[in-house]
Amino acid sequence: MKSSPPLNARILDPTDENIQNAVLLLKQGGIVAMPTETVYGLAGNAFDAQALSKIFLAKDRPTFDPLIAHVALEKSTFADLMREQLVSPQELSDLAVKRIDRLIREYWPGPLTLVLPRGKLVPDLATSGMETVAIRAPKHPVARRLIRELGLPVCAPSANRFGRISPTSAKDVKEELGDRIELILDGGDCEIGIESTILQITEDGEPILLRPGVISREALAKTLGVSIENPCDEPANSGSPRVIAPGRLESHYAPKKPLRLLATTLAQMMTPPILPGITGRAGEIPAGKKVGLLISSGNAKAAGETLSAILDAEVITETLSEKGDWLEAAQNFFKKLRALDASDANFLLAEPIPQAVQESSGIAYAIADRLLRAAAPKE
Repeated sequence: MKSSPPLNARILDPTDENIQNAVLLLKQGGIVAMPTETVYGLAGNAFDAQALSKIFLAKDRPTFDPLIAHVALEKSTFADLMREQLVSPQELSDLAVKRIDRLIREYWPGPLTLVLPRGKLVPDLATSGMETVAIRAPKHPVARRLIRELGLPVCAPSANRFGRISPTSAKDVKEELGDRIELILDGGDCEIGIESTILQITEDGEPILLRPGVISREALAKTLGVSIENPCDEPANSGSPRVIAPGRLESHYAPKKPLRLLATTLAQMMTPPILPGITGRAGEIPAGKKVGLLISSGNAKAAGETLSAILDAEVITETLSEKGDWLEAAQNFFKKLRALDASDANFLLAEPIPQAVQESSGIAYAIADRLLRAAAPKE
């Protein structure tokens, strides 16, 4: 990208004319930023390897990290999915087909991605050379219309620089990729605010959770009537030649400023925290430095005053949901993290989400997953 002249992305309302312009760009092998209910995606024709290469280039995305294909099915059934030519049904057992159909009927369109045996037309670039392909049907009306008008699936990873905070508004996309793409369809702020749940259904029908999201493992297990394996707590190494699902690298969703997780909640904190790489050996904040604080619930002003007294430093605080609503917290997670990253704070801290809370709420677990990766040391 550095050798090409910079672009100047236009943010456009999703009018009939602008949708058609976006479709034309996609048909010509271009890429377009589109809204979904989870985060904004950078879309390209799923069967066009050259278009997909533009996605990787614009994002600085390593090719070992696979993409998610997005479809707009007329009906949410396994038979309708087969017409998209993304999946190889010959590889699937009867049990696998039955479970896939049940999941599609229950959760599509919506924030569930299924990882299935790939069809022959799917380019290696979309799957990182693996024999599986990730697919979901977005619920956002703009995304659905764009895909329908194109008449083909699109691959659409988050519309940001790789490894950075995911975009939940057209403005976020402009900040991230404004000089690298031509067109951003503005569908407003994302309703959900974090990426989809990713579930693999193996050839013999075994379900494996690959990425947590607002659709919890417990809900999926109830739908299928079977327990679900969960390897999500074992992040992939960035040196891995391939990753089976997006968002699994140890460092991901990261702000530009250093972010560290506190060891305990503020309510449990009795002594100043020791924060390697940010503060001194004893945990002191250098004079004149400002701290950004992210809390999952409660009053931002009160939390900021508490940490300010502990650290003897100015604190800028954002809360995900003052009333402790985890759906609201998910919607606000990337938005609030981005706000702190753009603030006057020199570095950022975040309260951890207690394990007991994660165990009682699948959404809290999904947020904690992103928070842990956002705070992981960058290589």
